[in-house]
Formats: sequence, structure tokens, C-alpha cells
Amino acid sequence: MSIVRRNNLMFPTLMNEFFKPDWFGGLERFENTLPAVNIKENETDFELELAIPGQNKEDFNIEIDESVMTISMETSSEAETSEEQYTRKEFSYRSFSRSFTLPETVNEDNIEASYVDGILKFRLPKRDEALPKPKRTIAIGQ
Repeated sequence: MSIVRRNNLMFPTLMNEFFKPDWFGGLERFENTLPAVNIKENETDFELELAIPGQNKEDFNIEIDESVMTISMETSSEAETSEEQYTRKEFSYRSFSRSFTLPETVNEDNIEASYVDGILKFRLPKRDEALPKPKRTIAIGQ
């Protein structure tokens, strides 16, 4: 932080404070607003994982509308600290919304979700007609 002396008092300059890399707690707060995602396709289903640590499963809202699955979350918290004559209030607000267009092969009625150890996991089963057919033998007729 840059300090400017005026009348033997020390004041931080607003412009220097504004351009500091840790303004509002760091630029990384603004860069990482969407959770990282992993998507894996198996023979019978798709697996979708989102890294969202430190939340509760009640914080999430999951909706499917016209084959688009939207995952959203909003949380806020406040902390108050009092020391001598100073009182400081700190609050945080975190939200995101991420949408995925589901393939036609997904059985939307049987999607399962879980939240364990900061990972929101989805199992998106494939429709029966999209599953691989087992190998079969065809007999030759006369």
C-alpha cells in the first residue's frame, strides 16, 4: 500500500488501493466464478462432477428444462469482529449458474445427484435404446 503524508498524517491513496492485486480480497475471487467440471462417458451412463467445496447440499438448485440441466447456487455469510473502539463487518457472497445441454441418449427421469467431500456428482443414465447391444449369433435358415 502506498502512503501519502499530508499534514503529518498518513493516508493511503485511493488510486493505489484500487489497483492493488488484492483489492476485494484478490483478483482470483473474480477469475474463478464457475466450478471446475469433469465429464466422463461410460457404456451405460455419463458421470458429471463439479468441484464446489465448503457448501451444503441445500445450497444447490438443480433444474432440467427442455433437455438443459442448470446447476446454480447462492450463499452469503457475515462475520463481525469487535476490538477496542473498532468494529469490522465482513461478508461474502458467492453464486454461480452453469447449464449443460443433455444428449438425447440421456434418460432424464433417472438422473441421480450426490454431494460428498466438496464434489457435486451426477449419474446420467443412458436410455435403453442407446445402450450397446450385446453380440448375438444369427442362424442361417434353409
